[in-house]
Amino acid sequence: MKKITEKVKQGRVLISDGAWGTFLHAKGLGPSECPEKWNIDHPEDVRDIATSYINAGADMVETNSFGANSFKLSHYHLSNQASELNEAAAAISRKAAGNSRIVLGSVGPTGKILMMGEVTEEEIYDSFKDQVIALEKGGADAIIIETMSDLDEAKLAIKATRENTSCEIICTMTFERTVNGEYRTMMGVSPSEMLQVLVPEGVDIIGANCGNGIEGMVGIVKEIRSIDKDIPVLVHANAGMPVYQDGKTHFPESPEQTARFVRAIINAGVNIIGGCCGTTPEHIRQIAKVVSELN
Repeated sequence: MKKITEKVKQGRVLISDGAWGTFLHAKGLGPSECPEKWNIDHPEDVRDIATSYINAGADMVETNSFGANSFKLSHYHLSNQASELNEAAAAISRKAAGNSRIVLGSVGPTGKILMMGEVTEEEIYDSFKDQVIALEKGGADAIIIETMSDLDEAKLAIKATRENTSCEIICTMTFERTVNGEYRTMMGVSPSEMLQVLVPEGVDIIGANCGNGIEGMVGIVKEIRSIDKDIPVLVHANAGMPVYQDGKTHFPESPEQTARFVRAIINAGVNIIGGCCGTTPEHIRQIAKVVSELN
């Protein structure tokens, strides 16, 4: 299978998948349950999510492993099962993807803050190392380090992937728009700073996820392209900005509304488009429809 970067060089815009967490909850995941435990307890339900996105037109699907690092798993007393859960996550998505679609091994933040001294760099590195090795063993083609806000943590995840796997490396950070109209992570990192720090670390694909609907992602892509014209850019946008109503968080953007901004974000310079919180297979289907016309 060609690498993602090789596919991008051919000039095609690629389609990624949509939300996993909200999909799992819709299938019955309880608020106190570990999502990654479903890789062992409910593998068919997890595979159905990946299959749904592939059937909607996705060129790649993630794995149910966003929180499968030893620190996050410790909240469920599952740290000693980190490798097992990650390998199972990748194997499930690999089975759904077959040989024609790409599997992205999802790696999220540890939830620990390095500058507070509550954990060492070596401990974070080792946690990411165990995770990415297991994801590659299970069948992941690339590792997507996502929803990052801190550059130091992102660098450790990239290093662990580069030194211990042969996978392509994707890294996305989560930006929100400030009152001054700038985009920053909660740790104050801008898209420009992300590029300047992470590209030299060996990341193959850069981008943004969560925090914005697809319309809000256009400005982030433009800022990235003002600095780097060549690096492949991936965006996983929410289904609009969250609205809290009746005790629940809703994402109000319909698939058709999302599709209206696909041309604009492609014109801004994006190479891979997918969804984050609140997006469904129908969102991906509508994105794929527009992209197909443009490709």
